[in-house]
Amino acid sequence: MAGSVNDRISPPRWLLAELTYSCPLQCPYCANPIDFARIKSELNTEDWLRVLSEARAMGAVQLGFSGGEPLVRPDLTELVKHARQLGYFSNLITSGYGMTEAKIVELKEAGLDHIQVSIQSPEKTLNDELAGTESYDHKKEVARLVKKNGYPMVLCVVIHRKNIHQMHDILAMASDLGADYLELANTQYYGWAHLNRDQLLPTKEQFVEAESIAQAYKEKVKGKMKIYYVVPDFYEDRPKACMNGWGTTFLTIAPDGTALPCHSARELPGLDCPNVKDMSVHDIWHHSAAFNHFRGFEWMKEPCRSCPEKTKDFGGCHCQAYLLTGDMHNTDPACSLSPDRQRVYDAIFQARHDAESANAKPLIFRNPKNSKALT
Repeated sequence: MAGSVNDRISPPRWLLAELTYSCPLQCPYCANPIDFARIKSELNTEDWLRVLSEARAMGAVQLGFSGGEPLVRPDLTELVKHARQLGYFSNLITSGYGMTEAKIVELKEAGLDHIQVSIQSPEKTLNDELAGTESYDHKKEVARLVKKNGYPMVLCVVIHRKNIHQMHDILAMASDLGADYLELANTQYYGWAHLNRDQLLPTKEQFVEAESIAQAYKEKVKGKMKIYYVVPDFYEDRPKACMNGWGTTFLTIAPDGTALPCHSARELPGLDCPNVKDMSVHDIWHHSAAFNHFRGFEWMKEPCRSCPEKTKDFGGCHCQAYLLTGDMHNTDPACSLSPDRQRVYDAIFQARHDAESANAKPLIFRNPKNSKALT
């Protein structure tokens, strides 16, 4: 075991329930694993009810229903109702595709606290192109119905090279929809986004301009709309604190029951993540090798091991370290102190080259056909 086991392990506080990998959209930046098509099984309703109960008993209070598209699960309302009875604050993370007003009312009566709707672009043609499905008009209508039925309007737009130039229009769209919260989530390069990184990564100039626009608008709508700006790792000097520390706060359960310290952890080789069909949530959290692997600081190499900031960033993102260097134990190259920092510069250079090339590679869309072809 690479990490050190702390006898006073903090309980999970945030449970992400990835109910399914099925999704009617084909977003090329999806965080689902590239090989999702080979993962055939899904937890049944009874398994999910048990998982929710066990995690809540340990202290989890925030619950996200995600996917794929969680709306395709016919038992979603039953799971929401159970979550309410347990005392969770529950959030539906959805594309909105297929949502009806009747379903919104049904979920509200079941006790759902929060709905987050994603829109790919403020422009119909680009939205539908990125989603791989004609969905723009429906998404906007769902956003209005969410607010009409008493929910805060929570809008998420993933930012990348294809839409970053639309920042003014994104903000205007959020205002038009009466958004109470807007998440401007710069793409995090895992899963399908990593596969399409050369086509999606903006230049630093684009990022600086977009952030300036967003920050100015944030001041303009202060007290009316809260804007959350998720910065891109590749243009930072220090890495993000991976999941607030590995195995300290966040617990993800994949559709097949695999328990993950973060949603991308199944990409890490040899981690051997446990399954809730085989172990209780308590035993997974406290005793599994996967969840203890990066706890503490004993696993760290230099420069992390002697860095005074290791208690803030915990060495950065292990998935990013693996994807960029081939070793999940390395310092995240998003850190300027990493000996592998050049990998980030190389990625930025390659993305700029792709953007300027007359023969730029096409996006690979997230769908079962492409998933099977890539594995």
